[in-house]
Amino acid sequence: MAGDSRFPDVDTDGSEKSEEIEIVVNVGGVRQVFYGDNLNQYPETRLAELVNCLSGGYDSIFSLCDDYDPGKREFYFDRDPDAFKCIIDVYYFGEIHMKKGICPICFKNEMEFWKVDLKFLDDCCKAHLSEKKEELEEIARRVQLILDDLGIDASESRWKKCQKCIWKFLEKPESSYPARVIAVLSFLFILTSSVVMCVGTIPDLQVVDAEGNRMEHPTLESIETACIGWFTVEYVLRLISSPNKLHFALSFMNIVDVLAILPFYVSLTLTHLGAKLMELSNVQQAVQALRIMRIARIFKLARHSSGLQTLTYALKRSFKELGLLLMYLAVGIFVFSALGYTMEQSHPETLFKSIPQSFWWAIITMTTVGYGDIYPKTTLGKLNAAISFLCGVIAIALPIHPIINNFVRYYNKQRVLETAAKHELELMELNSAEGKAAGSRSELEDPSREGKESPFYSSRIKVSHSDTFIHLLSEEKHYRTRLQSCK
Repeated sequence: MAGDSRFPDVDTDGSEKSEEIEIVVNVGGVRQVFYGDNLNQYPETRLAELVNCLSGGYDSIFSLCDDYDPGKREFYFDRDPDAFKCIIDVYYFGEIHMKKGICPICFKNEMEFWKVDLKFLDDCCKAHLSEKKEELEEIARRVQLILDDLGIDASESRWKKCQKCIWKFLEKPESSYPARVIAVLSFLFILTSSVVMCVGTIPDLQVVDAEGNRMEHPTLESIETACIGWFTVEYVLRLISSPNKLHFALSFMNIVDVLAILPFYVSLTLTHLGAKLMELSNVQQAVQALRIMRIARIFKLARHSSGLQTLTYALKRSFKELGLLLMYLAVGIFVFSALGYTMEQSHPETLFKSIPQSFWWAIITMTTVGYGDIYPKTTLGKLNAAISFLCGVIAIALPIHPIINNFVRYYNKQRVLETAAKHELELMELNSAEGKAAGSRSELEDPSREGKESPFYSSRIKVSHSDTFIHLLSEEKHYRTRLQSCK
């Protein structure tokens, strides 16, 4: 078929204007009829190029489509018809909405194929696309971290190898059995330290010093010192072995670690050296204030609990709902405290002395606490209290459902990402084994290739040619993955 062949049904002299051309597009078995005036609104798209390529011969035609029927003037494309139905909305409405059930990554690829700019995609669909991109990046990051741990670079120095081993030993309990033991020990030290902090405040377990002041029992202090020693050694080793010292120091959990151990050393310094610089009473007050900061160590449990991490993320994602809750409560507290103060002024023994004092009553009433230290005595005041109680229950219940949804969504997402990363690694290992077998067979068939690395095997090692291939792990980006085509 000659490249310069012309189609008999097209007037190459220009007598038939492109706006009057009618073309038929068959995408995955679904036929659509378009007119040139609609398609030429966006001349850079693939469909608009079809209108202008009819006079260019078969080479021009087949550079844009998979097949063409000159008799029917029908273009054939082996693409997703569901995505195509959404994309052609740009020619009629000027924007594109992605239907539910279509993978955002696949839809983006379809838009790139049809040469439609992403700016026409609706904002809600863009948010969904960004979320899926983040998921793929997270999976790629997890896989890459595991591959980095498994990889051994012979050019690295002994100190670098030692750093990697210490980091994996302390940061990744799933890497080995001793690492899991260390994680359990760290968890037990955190619990022990927290229990000691609480038990040390019991008066019967305290001792009296020479000046008559109560202080913690020496045994509890020894246990506290041992726990702080463990936390200190753990933090220093993790800091030394960290690949990125600045990122490590600024991480939230590592800041919590510093806050957990710092009060002990500051208190120790003030106890032994502070008396020479200031009065003993001031030193004791400073030490007591610093000892309160020991409660920060309970947050160290989040390092070993995925549930606490999920809860933290859910609360961070629920700032809007929590803000609405605070706003509802603030409005209700102001209104009901003012009404309560006004209604209770007629009673001679009123407990509502001022509106700011009534704030406390409104807070404990709307949150259903009800200490009973302040309460209404008039009929109207009691009616106001009943209404404030019901409004408080409703206001608190409203944001609970979105917060729970965020918690469940993030927890399920983490499980899916973890499973996807493990599945990708399994397929990469399987394909690598297949590459080895293919390389061995080729060496047996061709003895001259002995000692040379098989290109097939080499390519298998670099990337995973699987249905879950993640293009972020390789320079090759033309593979369609199960993650990208899931619905």
